[in-house]
Amino acid sequence: MATKEMQVVKGLDVERYMGRWYEIASFPSRFQPKNGADTRATYTLNPDGTIHVLNETFTDGKRGSIEGTAFKADANSDEAKLKVRFYVPPFLPIIPVTGDYWVLYIDDDYQYALIGQPTRRFLWILSRQPRLDEETYNQLLEKAKQEGYDVSKLHKTPQSETPPEDAPKDTKGIWWIKSIFGK
Repeated sequence: MATKEMQVVKGLDVERYMGRWYEIASFPSRFQPKNGADTRATYTLNPDGTIHVLNETFTDGKRGSIEGTAFKADANSDEAKLKVRFYVPPFLPIIPVTGDYWVLYIDDDYQYALIGQPTRRFLWILSRQPRLDEETYNQLLEKAKQEGYDVSKLHKTPQSETPPEDAPKDTKGIWWIKSIFGK
């Protein structure tokens, strides 16, 4: 049976989308530490219309982060299909790693969102607050199911009552190196 094409948000107000988003749940991936907590993304509009991406997670009290750039996959489309590019290693930008970032749903107030990509191997539930009520969370699960996602793979991301603003950087092993080895 062929998988139906995903419905993507049209007419995303990019300026309203900017700011901090907390990861409420996601599919585990080798690109994120398995025991990461307080994971968040901060988006800032660049003068050229691209988006600066700062992804952060905290592991054992240490802050791991990676920065990248997001841009529209098709400049002539009104669909919220973005590409996100990170460089590996981050301190020596040689190898670009680019992935899809599709906004599948966002509420009218831009307070929570469902993010995926066409292969359905990655899924994120994001919120402006570190907590999301169960009713809203379940509605987002239903939307993900309608788009063909196996939501049983979702893992809730631990978020502190008071999320850290900063912490010492992880110096024993950079996030992206650990992720290569599935740590």
